[in-house]
Amino acid sequence: MQSDRELDVKGLNCPLPILRTKKALSEMESGQILHVLATDPGSVKDFQAFAKQTGNPLLELNETG
Repeated sequence: MQSDRELDVKGLNCPLPILRTKKALSEMESGQILHVLATDPGSVKDFQAFAKQTGNPLLELNETG
């Protein structure tokens, strides 16, 4: 999937990945795609909840061990 912007929040712990994502999204136009790279184990659930609360669709979610 082609993204319009990539945000690397690897190494950051909650709530920083979500806060930085929120800031990045506020700088983007509607319909653009943000690719977020995160390593916080809680990020999966955090991003699912964030997407649901904000109405921003979570297009893809990948977990690697």
